[in-house]
Amino acid sequence: MDCLRTSSSHSWIYPTVILCLFGFFSMMRPSEPFLIPYLSGPDKNLTTTEMTNEIFPVWTYSYLVLLLPVFILTDYVRYKPVILLQGISFIITWLLLLFGQGVKAMQAVEFFYGMVTATEVAYFAYIYSVVSPEHYQKVSSYCRGITLVAYTTASVLAQLLVSLAKISYFYLNVISLASVSVAFLVSLFLPMPKKSMFFHAKPSKEVQKPTSMDAVLNESHEKEAFGCGEKNSTSETATTLENLDDGQLSDPKPENVPLKVFVQWFQDLKECYSSKRLLYWSLWWALSTAGFNQILNYVQVLWDYKAPSQNSSIYNGAVEAIATFGGAVAAFAVGYVKVNWDLLGELALAIFSVVNASSLFLMHYTANIWACYAGYLIFKSSYMLLITIAVFQIAVNLSVERYALVFGINTFIALVIQTIITVIVVDQRGLNLPIGTQFLVYGSYFAVIAGIFLIRSLYIIFSARCQKEVQSSAPSQNS
Repeated sequence: MDCLRTSSSHSWIYPTVILCLFGFFSMMRPSEPFLIPYLSGPDKNLTTTEMTNEIFPVWTYSYLVLLLPVFILTDYVRYKPVILLQGISFIITWLLLLFGQGVKAMQAVEFFYGMVTATEVAYFAYIYSVVSPEHYQKVSSYCRGITLVAYTTASVLAQLLVSLAKISYFYLNVISLASVSVAFLVSLFLPMPKKSMFFHAKPSKEVQKPTSMDAVLNESHEKEAFGCGEKNSTSETATTLENLDDGQLSDPKPENVPLKVFVQWFQDLKECYSSKRLLYWSLWWALSTAGFNQILNYVQVLWDYKAPSQNSSIYNGAVEAIATFGGAVAAFAVGYVKVNWDLLGELALAIFSVVNASSLFLMHYTANIWACYAGYLIFKSSYMLLITIAVFQIAVNLSVERYALVFGINTFIALVIQTIITVIVVDQRGLNLPIGTQFLVYGSYFAVIAGIFLIRSLYIIFSARCQKEVQSSAPSQNS
């Protein structure tokens, strides 16, 4: 029996099943669509001002502080310990949600949830250390798909329990606690990887690239998802990492390995961001992700402002389920769209950023909760569509290692931008704006993004047209 279990644990099927089970139960949290009604209701009795200006900003700040250390630690300890840490953080978060009282306790909830989101990188990075390269695409799609299924299922379940069974929001959180506890128990059975991307890399003559849309989407989340050195990035990466494996990482002085890895990271990032194409796609990614995370963090507060949960029926769970499904369909459809993204990519970013801005303006100005819901559906689907395109455009010519670095830096920059927005717009030490006015600011923010990329796209299109005219006129002059 032990032999059978050992052999299965070394195949790609065993860790994939365990990881997918962890992903399902960790995302099966029916309480999330109804967080604001729970906090503002009789269980916690918090005011909108306390939630918006004192509690929710803590998540942004803690996520920012924890992201880079956790990103480095994840690779150094080979993923599994960080997945376990995420499971423990999940349990602490929901224990505090259930039994904590007051602003300080809820701020602690936001801190530990910041730990949850910071450690999320380990879930998607783990597969590259235990699965052989030929299974990357398949396993990546499974891990991504199961989280979408779990989140949609949790949202539908929550709506049914609230609307039909009239269950208390407290018991939605009990279900969430039970689910994340199962996720933690499941994670104990994950095999411990013997290698990692950087600090424990093994010598290899090949550098794997995420060669398909499905393979690269898994490292862009919810978060629920790009090309430098187009001509020679693969060969240069292979040479660099081969030298690193054969020379640097086999150095008998282990204390020098982290320094050499950090130097290699800096060199890789410098080369990647020297590509204007990757730089502009990364800029949109960082700017839009900052705005998207901000909307997700405060949209329930806006819904509660438009239609107070104590006085009206709310359908947050149904809206989240539809939005997640719509975003998944939009992301899937991108794979079948044949567009010259080099020429028209920035124009698409500009157009859909206008759509995002318009939907946020609608959410600000309307007094109808259904129109507000519709604006959110449009906004989330549009973002999911564009982030899919952006992920693929960045990752298509990068090795897995370089993509992981670019993804980490882009996410960190997005968090820095989001922190600045939070400090200025939301925090009580800043402008301390009411929730309605905040969404006017967020709509204006996406309008600025649209303007930046509209100017950039017009420049690219006119430059391409002028170059084409010059090339077409050259033969006629020669003749």
